[in-house]
Amino acid sequence: MVVSFIAQNLASAAGKPMASKSKPSDLNPENAPPAALSAETFIAEKRIGERIRRLRLKRSMGLVEMGRHTGLSASFLSQLETGRVVPTLRNLARVAMVFGRDLAYFFEPEPHPLFRLHRRSERVRLPQSGVDDPTYYFESLAYMVPDRQLDPYFAEFVPVRKGTEIRPHVHPGYEFLYLLQGELEIHHGDRTHALEAGDSVYFDAATPHSYRCGGAAPAVALIVTMHQMTPQAAAGVRPIPTQRVTAAASQPVETEQ
Repeated sequence: MVVSFIAQNLASAAGKPMASKSKPSDLNPENAPPAALSAETFIAEKRIGERIRRLRLKRSMGLVEMGRHTGLSASFLSQLETGRVVPTLRNLARVAMVFGRDLAYFFEPEPHPLFRLHRRSERVRLPQSGVDDPTYYFESLAYMVPDRQLDPYFAEFVPVRKGTEIRPHVHPGYEFLYLLQGELEIHHGDRTHALEAGDSVYFDAATPHSYRCGGAAPAVALIVTMHQMTPQAAAGVRPIPTQRVTAAASQPVETEQ
């Protein structure tokens, strides 16, 4: 357990100054007590001081203000952040409480920030599903991101024959579209809007909407859908079937929301 490990290894060194150099590699085993050496190495490996500093700066909090909240002096907190002193469990607990964290936060492995690169050559072009004559094609720009809260797409809307019926669709959340090139008509509810290259639109996706290429050349757009429930969807409005790309296979499927 974290607590028992710290209690055993930091007890004799907690709160005491470290060696003149903060790097564990610079410690002299002949001069430093085994417990202190182990504590300094452990603190350095877990980068506890850096974690405390990040929490403080994220709150735009100065050392003096943090000292008032923790009951610790600003000079001690400064040494704590720079790794010049070994903290006691009590002092770490005080810091953790200020930022709404538990003690384990300082000893668990740090999570890696989310970063996924999607190469253009690796994207898959998919047609509108459920129709024999697709009116648009799309490529997911975030198919490798698990549990994503928004879905960005590269979409191409092709010219359609006169009289072609385009089905409206709905989905929970909101949608943003930025038209990169061409002309595009967006039907939202009972209104129709004409877009040109450089225009953008942000709308409630729980309202039936559809797209139609408005020119002789394909219209190209960047679309981002956000999964947050809209007030209408939350109130129990029953949408019509829509197309969604599954996270696992990135294949469009007909779903009933």
